Amino acid sequence: MPSAQMPAYFHNPVRTVFAAGALEQLPDLLGSRRAALVIFPQARQLGLVDRIGALLGSKLATVIEDVQPNPDVAELAQTWQTFWQEHDQVETLIAVGGGSVIDTAKALMVGNDSLDFNDLVLGLAGQAPLKATRFKSLVAVPTTAGTGSEVTPWATLWDRNRQKKYSLHLPQTWPELAVIDPQLMVSLPASVTLQSGLDALSHALESIWNLNANPLSDTFATAAIQDVMDILPRLMDDLSDVTLRGQMALAALKAGMAFSNTKTALAHSISYEMTLRYGLPHGIACSFPLPYVMQRAVGHREDRDAVLAQALRVPASQGAAKLAEFIESLGVKTRFCDYGVPDSEVDRMVRDALTGARGRNFIGQ
Repeated sequence: MPSAQMPAYFHNPVRTVFAAGALEQLPDLLGSRRAALVIFPQARQLGLVDRIGALLGSKLATVIEDVQPNPDVAELAQTWQTFWQEHDQVETLIAVGGGSVIDTAKALMVGNDSLDFNDLVLGLAGQAPLKATRFKSLVAVPTTAGTGSEVTPWATLWDRNRQKKYSLHLPQTWPELAVIDPQLMVSLPASVTLQSGLDALSHALESIWNLNANPLSDTFATAAIQDVMDILPRLMDDLSDVTLRGQMALAALKAGMAFSNTKTALAHSISYEMTLRYGLPHGIACSFPLPYVMQRAVGHREDRDAVLAQALRVPASQGAAKLAEFIESLGVKTRFCDYGVPDSEVDRMVRDALTGARGRNFIGQ
């Protein structure tokens, strides 16, 4: 068992502004820079595009609002091409939305000398060197409480033609700023609130049963797990409660800080195939297997068992049952068969997941 006195290294360069009404600070935070706004399609009818346009005035160079859930490289290609050809002088991207919006903005913030998006895709696929030579800065403004992308350097991109998931991560893809305004989350529907909240729970747990865990990431993760399990059920009963929205946003931020240093592990590795093949939303795909993964995690390392027990407030051996009870109380099933995965496929899926980049972080190999 590692000693608490062993060196622990933690790095997160993202400056974070957390406050109800923080969106109003955008002009000051942006300074004299011109920006491109990346935002979800429904934002215009909600008045959010006009609101941000009024805030930024001439600093706003363009609006990119055709963002799709789980951004696919085929869909991104033309958007990327147009942005880099027509708005090369824009210095900063402002991403306002959930994980898909922030992931899209991270893809757009990376350019190359060839001005060819396919060159980046080949690099992400490992078929050629990733030649990223030009970069924009990023201000991430999450409208969901769960993704953590506002304080991490990773963007998940999908290639459905090849049935692949890519992770874009470079030193330059850390956001410069995270602006977290719980007021932006009040209008979130129940389904998105639930999915993003469970995504945050997964991030926190995944950072504990992780080979890269350390006492600093554990501190964020433990607090996030306890907060999510306390706050999310109450928020689902009262979606308009701004105080609960703020508490949930803070819990998701803690989870993001935890896995910003550890990356995720087996549950997320499983989730990628569940999204690609079975169409599950990410928050469900990464959270329904948590009890299963918990069972596999327990007993491998005494120090990890102790942190999981502290976070879940039960002995580690009872953690899987507590997680299943919690997740199912929110209306989410926790068995593979509930999602159409035959028993014959589960072992194969988990074996494949363990060999993936995120699966290899799992302690229960």
